Amino acid sequence: MECTIRWTGNDAGMSFVAETGSGHAVVMDGAPEVGGRNIGPRPMEMVLAGTGGCSAFDVVLILKKGRHAVTACEVHLQAERAAEDPKVFTQLHLHYRIKGKNLKPEAVIRAIELSKEKYCSASIMLGKTADITYNFEIVDEA
Repeated sequence: MECTIRWTGNDAGMSFVAETGSGHAVVMDGAPEVGGRNIGPRPMEMVLAGTGGCSAFDVVLILKKGRHAVTACEVHLQAERAAEDPKVFTQLHLHYRIKGKNLKPEAVIRAIELSKEKYCSASIMLGKTADITYNFEIVDEA
């Protein structure tokens, strides 16, 4: 896996473009109080979004492989960071909202636990510094 980060230059303040090995690009920026122009997410917001995406991907894939009728999955993440540098995540809470037909809570718990403990590289890495908790709700589309 590869990624190249390029500062867009003095005229752009603290904006950076990340180009991934898979050929995608995303702009990241800092807050105005540190010289950014607020034209993209902060780098740590990208870490948080990547963690949510990684876990949601796992949960949907696990449920589908188990032949559960999942139709939608949202994950809302809330994080707290250390007050001092390095300002690592210290607390992370994931709230899953999963829609489907006749989804069983046990299947959803199993999918979330498998993601948290075995498959989601991002949350497993963050778990080295952060206390990670979760809850979920199932929306039945029967």
